[in-house]
Amino acid sequence: MTDDREIRQTLAQALVAAARKDDRIVVLDADLMSCHATKCFKQEFPDRFINVGIAEQNLIGVAAGMAAMGKIPFAYSFAPFATRRCYDQIFISVAYSGLNVRIIGSEPGVAAEANGGTHMPFEDMAIMRAIPKMVCFEPTDATMMEKAVPQLIDYDGAVYVRMFRKKAEKIYDDSLDFKLGRAVKLREGKDVTLVASGIMVERALRAAEALALEGIDARVVNLHTWKPVDREAILSAARETGAIVTCENHNIFGGLGSAVAEVVSSEYPVPIKMVGVHDQFGQVGKNAYLSKVYGLTAEDIVAAAHGAIELKR
Repeated sequence: MTDDREIRQTLAQALVAAARKDDRIVVLDADLMSCHATKCFKQEFPDRFINVGIAEQNLIGVAAGMAAMGKIPFAYSFAPFATRRCYDQIFISVAYSGLNVRIIGSEPGVAAEANGGTHMPFEDMAIMRAIPKMVCFEPTDATMMEKAVPQLIDYDGAVYVRMFRKKAEKIYDDSLDFKLGRAVKLREGKDVTLVASGIMVERALRAAEALALEGIDARVVNLHTWKPVDREAILSAARETGAIVTCENHNIFGGLGSAVAEVVSSEYPVPIKMVGVHDQFGQVGKNAYLSKVYGLTAEDIVAAAHGAIELKR
């Protein structure tokens, strides 16, 4: 079921509500206010909103300066420009300097759709995971985004949020007990574990239903925080199901699959199959078409689960 709230609007509105109580919160945008629904923040707090224009390196530099003065900046741009275009500024001015900047990168992976290969980030989490102490988080739906905002504000350090902008498939209700760095188990299972993030969570759940019709009991785990990963959730999956499939809207090199494999290979080796983009650039197309091209469908997850189980046997 598609959510009735957009993730971008949920984040912007939550920041407005938080900013009414905390004057440290500021928002910076790289001339994408309509895309990110940040106009509501500008309207209520015009002196705490800065549009730096199409100048992402400057976006990060200004955000770092504001953080150094005690502010809590949320800096927005499309994911490839919020990460790879200003990587050195993020590494040195933010992370190396130990500053509390929250970087919001929108339209991850195939969600970039018609913007095409130049705007389609399959590598953003990989390069951000490589920065020491950087938290890398991908909200699944509007409820998770809303639950995350207080923790994003309070966290002492730098955070990258990989944000699907529009209406995602609704996974959670208000009963969600959310914590950064702690995975959420959505379905029990004993034969294989499907570890998913972002738009791939709903697809993993559909894959688990299809596998159940074949008599295969698949666990589904939402690993929304790619760094720091929930090591215990991963190791429990390895020990209790003996096979893992990772599901990511991202390049498998350096992404979610790599994060899981780093834990499993060093502590409890089991077969791992990775559903994700295999060393390719982006292209123009709709989400459904691109998902088939890059092998990101529920059917691809089912096939990978069969492969992982066969390796286990």
